Amino acid sequence: METLQLIGIIVVFLGAVALMMTRKLPTILALPIMAILISVIAGVPFMSEDPEKFTLVKGVLEDGSMRMATAISGLIFGSLFGKILTKIGVTELIIKKAAEMAGDKALPLALSFLSVASVIFTASNGLGMVILVGTIIIPIMISAGLSPMISSIILLLANGIGVTFSVSTLAVYIDVLGLPLETVTSYSWMVGLPLIIMSIIMVVYFVKFNGKRRKAWAMPANKGRNNNVRSIALIAPIVPVVLVFAFNVPLVAAIITGILAALLLSTPKNPIHVVSSAFVEGIQDIAGAAGLMIGIGMLLNAVMSVEVSTILDGAIEAIIPNGPIMFVVVFGLLAPLAIYRGPLNVWGLGSGIVSLLVAGGMNPVMAMVALRLNSNVQAVCDPTNSHNVWVSDFTKTDVNDVLKKTIPWIWISTVIGLIASTFYLF
Repeated sequence: METLQLIGIIVVFLGAVALMMTRKLPTILALPIMAILISVIAGVPFMSEDPEKFTLVKGVLEDGSMRMATAISGLIFGSLFGKILTKIGVTELIIKKAAEMAGDKALPLALSFLSVASVIFTASNGLGMVILVGTIIIPIMISAGLSPMISSIILLLANGIGVTFSVSTLAVYIDVLGLPLETVTSYSWMVGLPLIIMSIIMVVYFVKFNGKRRKAWAMPANKGRNNNVRSIALIAPIVPVVLVFAFNVPLVAAIITGILAALLLSTPKNPIHVVSSAFVEGIQDIAGAAGLMIGIGMLLNAVMSVEVSTILDGAIEAIIPNGPIMFVVVFGLLAPLAIYRGPLNVWGLGSGIVSLLVAGGMNPVMAMVALRLNSNVQAVCDPTNSHNVWVSDFTKTDVNDVLKKTIPWIWISTVIGLIASTFYLF
């Protein structure tokens, strides 16, 4: 019986992957559907009069929808912070300063925008912020002689670096793996440094040998934001990052402190209106991601239930890396499975897979490092990312061409990161 149930669960996983890859079923619907089907196949009771008993209705649907509450809160406040930085003019001022310092030389400009955009995305990321930053820096880079493709890649690399250190996304790993904040933050440099180094190498290579193309591009019109913001306000984006990484301040408290710092340093004319409108617009921007996290929570609770974990224990134990070589081989060779919401993508099937690995005996810190390194592939290369789709449409490039140009480089950086991490994890 358990063998048939195992086959059924695997079929559900593979079927979901196929439907998501072919874009016939969005991830936001695929995850809760998987949670329900897997629970039914494993024999999880539908309902029970015993309030302590794990059931499909109570344990998977109700408790699962609340499981990622910390991560959802981090997303909301992170998006709020980003909207406030935009409304008071900090984001545009940072980009303007970088452009002035770099001049019109392609390589200095590209590296400057890689740096400043990474800092901006560390403070706040998501499609709204990518669109804001992209509509400013991409025309500047193209006007300086960079091709639309390379300009797109620079923006995506910056987003990938920013996400690695973003305090609003760290909560995902806290909720999924049950790790304390200080543990998650302490490994961020181990995860981010290979991507930073590889991004710099990529920018230098593409600009020098594969990316120059003189083309005019009309600059976007000023949208009426405050252009008289004080320069001292430029430190506001790094306030939450410093508080979280240096002082282990909880995520929401750190972001709120950053918001207060931004308002105090810039003193906008109507701070109440700025914050209230930013809150509404920020929630709108992350609505899709929040919905995705609800599905992730349901899937996590389903696969970690006694009924499902009992069925999967044997199969999971067989694939758990039992040494540094297997750790690098498994998560290195399979790194591309992080794209298309695959089994190594924390925003897709990976949230369930990694929970099963940990439940089967894998060190949760090892799982976290591996998943975050694999997520670098997803953040930069994945054609299903909304920001990848937008930037390709904005620059009139093919999103699959972006994938082909970036994945060899990011895959290599992931393997290098896995090798380096073995000296600390084993």
